[in-house]
Amino acid sequence: MKPEYKNWVPKGMVNGFAAGTAAAGAALAVFGLAGIGVKGGARAAAGIVSGATFVGLGAFTAMCIYWRHAFDFDRKGSVSNRIIDGVAKHITLPEGGTGLDIGCGSGALTIACAKCNPQGKMLGLDRWGREYASFSQTLCEHNAAAEGVSNTSFMRGDAVKLNFPDESFDAVTSNYVYHNIPSQDRQALLLESLRVLKKGGVFAIHDLMNVYRYGDMDAFVQKLYNMGYADV
Repeated sequence: MKPEYKNWVPKGMVNGFAAGTAAAGAALAVFGLAGIGVKGGARAAAGIVSGATFVGLGAFTAMCIYWRHAFDFDRKGSVSNRIIDGVAKHITLPEGGTGLDIGCGSGALTIACAKCNPQGKMLGLDRWGREYASFSQTLCEHNAAAEGVSNTSFMRGDAVKLNFPDESFDAVTSNYVYHNIPSQDRQALLLESLRVLKKGGVFAIHDLMNVYRYGDMDAFVQKLYNMGYADV
């Protein structure tokens, strides 16, 4: 049995943009270049709009293809494998301890952390929404079994409001999750994740932490120090 971690750039998204590119190219050929059914200014406008759409969608399709290749879990040394290994190496659970992986997707990071910590357990949490329709709890459980890992479990949940008491976990992880959540305050999402972390525990996160997504992270780091966090 082989694990199937899927890809963080869904094939359906690539196909959708490719289809859009083809449609825009056809519109450019028919209306802009051949001028079928349109004349004069209307033809010029149709050519400009369809041409710009063709170029834009084509560029985005090419980028998606590139990133889908980069995020291929089956390729040794791929970006996705380096990210998973890079986050997991920060997690050390105490004997009998439990870690939480928020937004576990197909279970890759949950399982990697569990492999590194046979003395503890990892819980993978996800809403498994339609955005990543190929990801599911069943897939996560299949992947854990395929990897021969028995110290994992998976459940449905919401990163915005975690259904756990304060200080429930010895470690918390998250990879490529929070930037996908519509929110005016992603720092609040981080604080919600930190809420369930025990004192002395570790929160390891990998995400797209641009200023326009997360705000002033230097100020947030200082806020965490002021709250008593030892290292950020």
